[in-house]
Amino acid sequence: MKRCLLLLLFSTILFPAKSVCGEENNTASSTEKTVDFKKQILPIFQAKCLDCHDENTQESKFRLDRKSALLQGGDSGEPAIILGDSQQSHLMKLVRGEEPDHVMPPDEDERLSSTQIQLLKMWIDQGANWPGPNGIVTQEKKKSDHWSFQPLKKIKPPVITGDDAKWIANGIDAFIIRKLHQKQIPHNNMADRRTLIRRIYLDILGLPPTPEQVQRFLDDDSPDAYQKLVDKTLSSPHYGERWARHWLDLVRFAETHGFETNRERPNAWPYRDYVIQSFNDDKPYDQFIKEQIAGDSFGSTIGTGYLVAGPYDLVKSPDINLTLMQRHNELDDMINTTGTAFLGLTLGCARCHNHKFDPITQTDYYSLQAIFAGVKHGDRNLPVPESRQKELERTVKQIAKLQLELEKYRPSKEKPTKLVESSGKNPLREPVQSIHNVERFVPTQAKFVRFTIRATNSSEPCLDELQIFTGNENVALAKTGAVATCSSSLPGYAIHQLKHINDGKFGNSHSWISHQNGAGWVQIELPKLSFIDRIEWGRDREGRYTDRLAVDYVIEVSRDKKQWKTVASSKDRLPFALSKPKSKTKSATYSFEHLSGEQAKAAKRLLSELQKSQKKLKSLQNGPKVYAGQFVQPGPTHRLYRGEPLAKREQVSPDAPEIFTELNLKTDSPEAERRKRLAEWIASPDNPLTPRVIVNRIWQFHFGQGFVTTPSDFGSGGVPPTHPELLDWLAGELISHHWSLKHIHRLILNSATYQQSGKPSKQAMQIDAASQYWWRFPARRLAAEPIRDSILAVSGSLNLQAGGPGFSAFEVDAENVRHYHPKSSYSSEDFRRMIYMTKVRMEQDSVFGLFDCPDAASSVAKRSRSTTPLQAMNLFNSTFLLQQADLFAKRLKKEKPNVLTDQINLAYQLCYSRSPTQTEQEDAGKFITQYQLQAFCRAILNSNEFLFLQ
Repeated sequence: MKRCLLLLLFSTILFPAKSVCGEENNTASSTEKTVDFKKQILPIFQAKCLDCHDENTQESKFRLDRKSALLQGGDSGEPAIILGDSQQSHLMKLVRGEEPDHVMPPDEDERLSSTQIQLLKMWIDQGANWPGPNGIVTQEKKKSDHWSFQPLKKIKPPVITGDDAKWIANGIDAFIIRKLHQKQIPHNNMADRRTLIRRIYLDILGLPPTPEQVQRFLDDDSPDAYQKLVDKTLSSPHYGERWARHWLDLVRFAETHGFETNRERPNAWPYRDYVIQSFNDDKPYDQFIKEQIAGDSFGSTIGTGYLVAGPYDLVKSPDINLTLMQRHNELDDMINTTGTAFLGLTLGCARCHNHKFDPITQTDYYSLQAIFAGVKHGDRNLPVPESRQKELERTVKQIAKLQLELEKYRPSKEKPTKLVESSGKNPLREPVQSIHNVERFVPTQAKFVRFTIRATNSSEPCLDELQIFTGNENVALAKTGAVATCSSSLPGYAIHQLKHINDGKFGNSHSWISHQNGAGWVQIELPKLSFIDRIEWGRDREGRYTDRLAVDYVIEVSRDKKQWKTVASSKDRLPFALSKPKSKTKSATYSFEHLSGEQAKAAKRLLSELQKSQKKLKSLQNGPKVYAGQFVQPGPTHRLYRGEPLAKREQVSPDAPEIFTELNLKTDSPEAERRKRLAEWIASPDNPLTPRVIVNRIWQFHFGQGFVTTPSDFGSGGVPPTHPELLDWLAGELISHHWSLKHIHRLILNSATYQQSGKPSKQAMQIDAASQYWWRFPARRLAAEPIRDSILAVSGSLNLQAGGPGFSAFEVDAENVRHYHPKSSYSSEDFRRMIYMTKVRMEQDSVFGLFDCPDAASSVAKRSRSTTPLQAMNLFNSTFLLQQADLFAKRLKKEKPNVLTDQINLAYQLCYSRSPTQTEQEDAGKFITQYQLQAFCRAILNSNEFLFLQ
């Protein structure tokens, strides 16, 4: 890009200084004049090359006759100029030779003179005047006529007449039949009922129907029998277990970190269960999106497991450049997955340069990075149940009460000192703790108490309940008349407002956060002038959060708000260290030697109660966790030249791609607000990409391929839809039905298109062998999960235990670098559905992993369907299959003892949802007689009819 951009620019300004400035050596006079670009420079541009192309690729790079081109730059994403700042302008750096490998013009004898460089510098510093509105260069609003970026069209299904009108079951069929007419392709007839029930069970539930379920459907002669079957399958809890797998592929979910250590994530599984439950509950898709990007703002702690579902490199490099690159790779994973999964855009392609095909700039990419910059990998506490919350609050109060009663037994050297300033000879106190800090001082008369924070361990400071005591009475409570004021409060968060500083409630959800990074003050005016001797405070009394902790602070009191006196500060504390809060009271802290026997016994009982309460508090604080990320307020985000972490350019604001919208966020916007705004835009009904992408995915998972065969690339590099109007109609149906995914399922499943036979037609095959116009139901091999689950189901060994920690397919060497060895034997615990198999990144189940399971290294929108000898060998000879074949044979003998024909018939009913033909019955009998029933079961579990959806 540099060479192309500057060959254009500098080939047009390689002119004698005299022709521009009048006098070749009149530098002084040039600096005093305003450069008239229209008269002095633009005519020369117009006389030269205006459209620069790469001679090798013929790609258009840059146009200097357009205002926006100068500001946007070429493919590298580097703006040619920065208005008013020639020092930082890429153009100036190259003409000055600041980048030796990219000096422009490249030929030494054509380099610009110092006068020409000075002229260019003046023009940029003066604001780069340009012909046009007010003669000023401004960034033009980008536009695109690409199909997927256009608003959804309000479309009605076409009207179909004639015999085909009778075939149509709903709007889907009208669009399909019209396209078939255009292509002169006849559609197939409806499949028989046995085929339909098996198809819908395997497609929606990932399990075959039982013979009893098949028979009930066959016996139901009501006109809506099939519609009832559709509703029944969609209401089954097994629906979520099957369709969650599609989503987990998309969001690269796994329960290990990946990379060389590949350590476990023991708290990742709740996200998997969250996805399953969301599908079963038919959670509106827009809400589903919001909860995954910003669940902490939308009431779902677990949902943000999406953000950190990808790989994470635990081993950090001592090389700062490599460490920064690791962090940028983590953020790239979040950006790219968000783009592909929700929007069908390859946003990651703009990391090092502007996107080659789509109007996504490098600035857009780093604006998105600014949104995710505060997301860190790690566990987060799940919300505490109300009963547990109340118990925790009672325990905290009990600890404070016991500490106060034990105060008189503290050694004299730990008794309160007059003031912090006079305590230099005393030992330093322990560092501040996030849970609870006590400031003791001699009784002091005060009407106003001000807590000023000068530094925190991260982000804006947070205080959870500021308590001011006169003896045992907290005189700071709002309900007693105390009034709180502050420097500022973090906007947009009801749980972090000033009113919570003295509302008598503990916990992060009842706390105050300043709107100033690392600083702020809060003040409480007491109801009356009072003698106070103790102040208690913390960042989070529940112990769930340790960020935003005041580590440098001062507490002052005043009688009249004019004269202030310091009563406590961090000056006499040890430096803050990132460690777990230490127990505030140990037996060595108190002295009972001077007490009488009974007094000492009573004091020790108090100490014992305190220690029990502290232990109880620790237990209450160590609640369930989920691997759903940790959030901190990020620092500035810069665009990176060529994606190099140390090559920072201008700072960018958090934002969505400019071509679509503006989020109107500031560079210092709160971290959660950034993700919240992005989620709201992605899930907006005005965003045409989101509904198009998800209905295309649903269609693909039902039929094997979507209208857009590049399901995660709806950009210019992707394939246009075969049925654009049907795609938009379904997208509109999704939005108008409250983003219900089950509504889209019902439309598809109830359509005549879905109910067609899968049989090939010679005439249709000659025109559309790939069935991309859906003249038949495309038969295809089942995915790994339905194959494994179906084998377990027909053998009678399927364990339907739902949810919770998964089972492992491996024996693990728990070394620093984990080694995963396939299991050699299996028990009932291993016979749960495959969705509950612990997903190990970069490792595959020894039998079914070969059936094209993703390795969770990145988002997978569409699994490949390969056919390999190893698949056949594993499915025929593996320990797992041999065990299941044996269990299958035992089931047949148990349910149909002694009668071979009945055993064969049951096997066919279980595996194929039909009875064997006479020929099949005879051949099976001969085979079993020669090779035994177990071998027959092994063969039938390997048959195409069992392994295919048709």
